[in-house]
Amino acid sequence: MAVIGVPREIKRHENRVALTPAGTHALVQAGHTVLIERGAGEGSGFRDEDYADAGAQLVPHPEAVWEAADLVLKVKEPLPEEYRFFRPGLTLFTYLHLAADEALTRALLDRGVTAIAYETVQRADGSLPLLTPMSEVAGRMAPQVGAHFLERAHGGRGVLLGGVPGVPPADVVIIGGGTVGRNAARIALGLGARVTVLDVRPEVLRWFDDVYGGRITTLMSNEYNIAHAVRRADLLIGAVLIPGARAPRLVSEAMVRSMKPGSVIVDVAVDQGGSIATIDRVTTHDAPTYERHGVVHYAVANMPGAVPRTSTLALTNATLPYVLDLARLGVEEAVRRDPALARGVNAYRGRLTHRAVAEAHRLPYTPLEEAGLEAHPGAAGGR
Repeated sequence: MAVIGVPREIKRHENRVALTPAGTHALVQAGHTVLIERGAGEGSGFRDEDYADAGAQLVPHPEAVWEAADLVLKVKEPLPEEYRFFRPGLTLFTYLHLAADEALTRALLDRGVTAIAYETVQRADGSLPLLTPMSEVAGRMAPQVGAHFLERAHGGRGVLLGGVPGVPPADVVIIGGGTVGRNAARIALGLGARVTVLDVRPEVLRWFDDVYGGRITTLMSNEYNIAHAVRRADLLIGAVLIPGARAPRLVSEAMVRSMKPGSVIVDVAVDQGGSIATIDRVTTHDAPTYERHGVVHYAVANMPGAVPRTSTLALTNATLPYVLDLARLGVEEAVRRDPALARGVNAYRGRLTHRAVAEAHRLPYTPLEEAGLEAHPGAAGGR
């Protein structure tokens, strides 16, 4: 039976937690030991007593979690002050975004940690079951965040997203039509904005046209179309993702200069390096924006952390089946049985096993089968 540890998140204004009391109960019922750092669930509205009632052991400090656990569950990537807890034999299951963080990548390799990234667990059809719920949250937040910062008091143009009778609505431009883009478009359209979505996949643009009956403008994503769309945007939402890799820089600094003064950029891809050239630093919930070329830039990497109750419940709904498998089978057998989970393994016993991360940092790449984690023949294609 496994020992599963859940430390309190220490990233500034990160109020999510990696396991709910309901998830704790499921693991304890399966015979596992669950260690919860005191206060870990407070930001999401879960009391220590809720975890204790579910069968968890409450521990007073993070050392007690990291040192005793076989499997550590987190929400956000470990910060440098947590690297000291890394050790051989430890399995870490969390959002990692290693392509944008060479220091963390090297620390995991140097200490021999098995690191499984939520964002690269990928089914055979290309879907990302553990990234999807947070992409849904971030996508739905992006238009409301943009609407807030379009207000003059917050540095924006003073434009109401939906306009009023006799006054045109704001132009919302969304680059990327995946989960973030679909959810952002839904909310922006619901608020009355004029919405344009750009994507490189004709089938994605066809989906928007079929679902919204022409109420959303669709454009093929190329440099020419992006430049023209960005120039007229009141709110630009970056919603581009390449699983496990750095986000491509699709909006140049010259394009940002062409935007109207007081327009707003919300780049949801900032945790993967950002898709906007002028997104050159990550911001926080207490200081979420900065101005460049007269444009308000919002670059918070943990947007769903602002709505932690919703985000924690949505995330753990998706992660718990994988956690149960890892705890019951052990990481090696769980990975061999589930190719989707295998795609989530970024580092294994000092080897970098995700090609996009290796390419991002120019580090040696080791395929999973060479690392000893080849899937069984006939293994299920993931959940």
